[in-house]
Amino acid sequence: MTSPLSKTIVIWVMVGLVLLTLSAPTIVVLGASFTSGNIITFPPDGFSLQWYGKIASDVGLRGAFMRSLAVAAITTVIAIPVGTLAGIALAKYAIKFERSLQVYLLLPFTIPLIGSGIGLMLFFGQAGILGQIWPIGVAACVINLPFMIWAVTASAANLDPDLELAAANCGAPPIATFFHVTLPAVMPGVISGSLLMFILALNEFLVSLLLTDARTVTLPVQIYNSIRSIITPDLAAISVVFIACAAIVIALLDRLVGLDIFLKSK
Repeated sequence: MTSPLSKTIVIWVMVGLVLLTLSAPTIVVLGASFTSGNIITFPPDGFSLQWYGKIASDVGLRGAFMRSLAVAAITTVIAIPVGTLAGIALAKYAIKFERSLQVYLLLPFTIPLIGSGIGLMLFFGQAGILGQIWPIGVAACVINLPFMIWAVTASAANLDPDLELAAANCGAPPIATFFHVTLPAVMPGVISGSLLMFILALNEFLVSLLLTDARTVTLPVQIYNSIRSIITPDLAAISVVFIACAAIVIALLDRLVGLDIFLKSK
């Protein structure tokens, strides 16, 4: 029989291999961003912060990053009320054709991104609003909205209906019950979903590529345009900025909701 020690060693070796595989790309990009050479190498050719200084002084990159932040903010602002109400409705109420409605709300997630992107491009093109920032935010919200709905639905499913009944028995009108009982109870899902929507919109590439022009290019599209000619260490530095943004979101999620609660809600 296999001894407990052998099983423990095998498990930890497997865990170590998985962690190494998952973290290897991040380690390589992080190391390459600090190279003192002019090409991406790992291990880095010396240590330098010159590439971070370059992206900080690059007007084009700063503008693209600010546009990406604007897209993410627009996406989140739209997703919070829409996703919250949809998630609560799907979890709490017996809606006619509920299954069909669930499929419809999750449809953007099941359609290939290229199909959704082309459809949105044609729609916004017919409306004459291509080349603006806010349609990109709307498109990113449409595509990623299921994540918001799932997060809120998971929280709303754990809501005790007796709390709302107690509020109603105390004379609270439906709107007051919603804002003082229902919404606080599902707030972990709202926070989780909104942070996910923000980071997904910040990194959205394919739809942004189809909806942007030279005046409204976002940072992922700017990176793509750059690597078509040459891959330099400043692109690794930009990638580290994205990783830092994701780390900040995870830290906020842990601070505001708790990663254990978030993972259990999935």
